Amino acid sequence: MGCSATLLPTPSHLRRHSTSPFPPSPHLNRRNLLFLSTTLTFPSTISTSVAAPPPSPDTTITERVFLDFSICPNYFTNRNLGDDLSNCADSEPIGRLVLGLFGNLVPITVSNFKAMCTGSSGSTYKGTLVQKIFPGQFFMAGRQGRRDKGEVKPPLKLIRNVESIESKAFLLEHSRAGVVSLPLSENDDDDDLKLNPNYHNVEFLITTGPGPCPQLDSKNIVFGTVLEGLDIVTTIAAIPTYKPSENIRQYNDFAELIGDGRAKTARAIWNKPLKTVYISDCGEVKVAKPTLSPSLP
Repeated sequence: MGCSATLLPTPSHLRRHSTSPFPPSPHLNRRNLLFLSTTLTFPSTISTSVAAPPPSPDTTITERVFLDFSICPNYFTNRNLGDDLSNCADSEPIGRLVLGLFGNLVPITVSNFKAMCTGSSGSTYKGTLVQKIFPGQFFMAGRQGRRDKGEVKPPLKLIRNVESIESKAFLLEHSRAGVVSLPLSENDDDDDLKLNPNYHNVEFLITTGPGPCPQLDSKNIVFGTVLEGLDIVTTIAAIPTYKPSENIRQYNDFAELIGDGRAKTARAIWNKPLKTVYISDCGEVKVAKPTLSPSLP
């Protein structure tokens, strides 16, 4: 008499308490499970930390100054305006710029510029010329030299500007019209003047638009913006300038190549306005509210 074996189903209470991480399958045996457990890996932790973006430059406006611009009725070839503008008695006003300065970002640059506007530096921008205009880009003023030629008298009461070697001073860009900047790559032409131990760079530029000036970025210190008077900036930018012919440019390049020092002297008159544009007055703007919200991105 033969014996037959009968397969009984697994009791339900055993199925509920099974510790296997895989569903029951007739095709998975113990060997298969052991193989899977050694080949499958699972991350132990998931990182959710995200690096914080660097803080934005502080462009809070802490100081305000004004610059009044005028045009002499005559064009002075030698730029000799006389003492206290005696040769510009009948000047024609252009208008006023009000500038907001970023004193939290570059306090030394702002302090020195303000001191030049108020005259507390021992010098002043008042009665000095707009030296160069680069159409569609920017204009420059505040060049040091002879007072009777409309140049800035070298100031003696300014703080040495160490911000020119700080990386945070170069974070802002010349992104639009009305950016106020301290030129380090485009400043005073006279090397002998810059080698003077009492030299302080007080020349400044203002972008005129309509587009940005990326060639100035990372080379010059942006320290303010035009709050009022962008129409005045446009008027100044439209003044005709001296433009050398292509032959003169090529001759100048050759002269510089062979080391002729006259090449640099000749270039000093390039882009100079063909009208005598000057700063007829300047000073601090007093306001009740000490700060304004940032005006640059």
